[in-house]
Amino acid sequence: MAKSSEPARTRLSAQRIGAHLTTWRKLQSLTAEQVADRAGISRDTLRRLEKGETTVGIAVFLNVARVLGTLDRVVEALDPYETAVGRARADTTLPKRVRP
Repeated sequence: MAKSSEPARTRLSAQRIGAHLTTWRKLQSLTAEQVADRAGISRDTLRRLEKGETTVGIAVFLNVARVLGTLDRVVEALDPYETAVGRARADTTLPKRVRP
């Protein structure tokens, strides 16, 4: 078996996100089958997401978050203008490209 090319922190974060999604599902008394069906994915794909496999696509993650009612929180968590740096630079015009 080949070694994973992802950094350990990435793998651990994926596992934590998967565990959080599992907890949200259980808190709402939803079965894996129900969530998978509502998200339009297979039960196996949901299992892979909940285990933290990083090969699961972002659309799958977002659809499951939508089904669990957490999609808006995910989007807000990534809003740069909700951070001190983003607010401080809010008046700055962002470049169309960032080059090294």
